[in-house]
Amino acid sequence: MQQELAAGGDGGPSPAQHSFADRYCDFIDRLNSWIGRFWALAIFGVTLAVLYEVVSRGVFDQGTLWSNETTVYLSAIAYLIGGGYALAHRRHVRIDLVYDLLSPRKRAFLDLFTFVFFVLYAGALIWVGTTMGWTSFQQGEGTGTPWNPPIWPVKLAIPVAALLLLLQGVANLLRDTGVARPESRAL
Repeated sequence: MQQELAAGGDGGPSPAQHSFADRYCDFIDRLNSWIGRFWALAIFGVTLAVLYEVVSRGVFDQGTLWSNETTVYLSAIAYLIGGGYALAHRRHVRIDLVYDLLSPRKRAFLDLFTFVFFVLYAGALIWVGTTMGWTSFQQGEGTGTPWNPPIWPVKLAIPVAALLLLLQGVANLLRDTGVARPESRAL
């Protein structure tokens, strides 16, 4: 009974007893959830830009230069950054037909095996995205349209999104392989 009270009354470990892996997983879950929710709000900006364009064209017969590119930029960044959020909430597409038939041990092995390819994919996105984004920034690359906003923010969103995806992938692997507690998920 004293052990339960010392552990918070529910028989689980106290916060001081949580492993580094549990704290890492909780932090990455919270980070990706917060960033995903923040960038989901960009869709309101997209909606407002489209609405403004529709009214401007339909009522006043005056289109805008900025509406289409604003819509594309905000949608692209929200889509990219949302990858870590989707992975944290286990919303990415996965073929469960075979996976669910495997024993927990074989699932862990399959997770480890496929994680190698996941790291290569995320690493390539980080490397290539950083190179593209930095080059775009240095060149002052624009879209070439009359409004001509800089394109580097969208290009730099690629490696940021890939890094968030990779960090979440590590957190999910730690949970799936039993290194971190599955119930420590702090979304």
